[in-house]
Amino acid sequence: MSNDKNKLTTSTGAPVGDNQNSMTAGSRGPALIQDVHLLEKLAHFNRERVPERVVHAKGAGAHGYFEVTNDLSQYTKANLFSAIGKRTPMFIRFSTVAGELGSADTVRDPRGFAVKFYTEEGNYDLVGNNTPVFFIRDAIKFPDFIHTQKRHPQTHLKNPNAVWDFWALSPESLHQVTILMSDRGIPATFRHMHGFGSHTFKWVNAEGQAVWVKYHFKTEQGVKNLDVDLAAKLAGENPDYHTEDLFNAIDKGDFPAWKLCVQIMPIEDADTYRFDPFDVTKVWSQKDYPLIELGRMVLNKNPENYFAEVEQATFSPGSFVPGIEASPDKMLQGRLFAYGDAHRYRVGANHNTLPINRPIAEVNNNQRDGAMRADGNSSTSPAYYEPNSLGGATESAVDKSAPFEVSGMADSVGYDHDDHYTQPGDLYRLLSEDERTRLVANIVGAISPVENVEIKLLQIGHWYKADPEFGSRIAEGLGLSVPE
Repeated sequence: MSNDKNKLTTSTGAPVGDNQNSMTAGSRGPALIQDVHLLEKLAHFNRERVPERVVHAKGAGAHGYFEVTNDLSQYTKANLFSAIGKRTPMFIRFSTVAGELGSADTVRDPRGFAVKFYTEEGNYDLVGNNTPVFFIRDAIKFPDFIHTQKRHPQTHLKNPNAVWDFWALSPESLHQVTILMSDRGIPATFRHMHGFGSHTFKWVNAEGQAVWVKYHFKTEQGVKNLDVDLAAKLAGENPDYHTEDLFNAIDKGDFPAWKLCVQIMPIEDADTYRFDPFDVTKVWSQKDYPLIELGRMVLNKNPENYFAEVEQATFSPGSFVPGIEASPDKMLQGRLFAYGDAHRYRVGANHNTLPINRPIAEVNNNQRDGAMRADGNSSTSPAYYEPNSLGGATESAVDKSAPFEVSGMADSVGYDHDDHYTQPGDLYRLLSEDERTRLVANIVGAISPVENVEIKLLQIGHWYKADPEFGSRIAEGLGLSVPE
């Protein structure tokens, strides 16, 4: 007799007597609808996939901890940063952006860098990339941008015409495109790349004083990138190369780590800085706002089940804790809604009750019901509304967001600053000659398939404005002249 612990059962716990043969009317069938085990297996199999993420579909994840190494409590009251030596459990998901769930890890693409901190005050999600900037600076352009990265509706092939048409008509993308086409466009592994919060956020201390802040995760493994030919070879031979590398490193005890540093800007500097500090296509000079060490992140545990943890993990830039708040960054403002909405659609309204997303802090809200509610549905109390006088949850005035001043006409307006060329030019001039040569070659190779020469000329003009040598070398590589 088999051990009851090892008995195969249905989803309701009933033992399965035969898992090799379906129940039929005689030896030749047909199959009987009363074979509920057969029906359950087939029906569940049809539903094994939740919709993949529209972006960042392909990814890998790991558990770890964050440890504070420097006391910055004068800037933020956030509990996870409150004392040197304090450790907070966390989960991270690395990803590519544009490809589907089965795409290759080693393509030229930004890498997602999403961290979930399980704090005593609730989950704090820092949802960034391995680049400090992004292609666009207003969320209203995000669906259009991602449509250019997806497949042609007729051929179902990637469409360089759409990619470069959008970038050429969106000069704010020049900084990120330059980074993407550089050596750092293809990291050697997830372990050998930096991570960034990218956006500007607001920190608030216990006295209610605020500063602006940017996050930088510096890899302790050193930055390493892949040669384009090796990356292409790996994409064919081992499309899961980065996923495999991360798992194997942790499995053998080679725990990757990052030092977390921040840049801090006084609130009033936002009105006078030479670039708009909320424009996510721009960086803050580290000469103006030096990096300040905050802590260290270590990844020391692999997921037990990829789907339950990595695929069902949901991150939102709107998951804040007291002491950390949003800034007026237009891209961030749109993401505050879009990410949570994506999770409600993809995983379900109760995605935060799943083990990988569940806070270690007590959850006490008035949300009830919905599909897959598996946590007791919050309580037996009828007081699932607020205000109430029946002992239900009540608001906490001490945890209100810090006020900030807003002004102006309600209108659809852009940023006041439109210098999209200084920072990409500075980046180009910082590169060595070998790095510049590879950057130009990567751009020429990527834009060559574009059929419309006007798109190429418009894009060449952007690079020429960033740096005349930069634009001239790309024009020469394409057999074109820099436009007047």
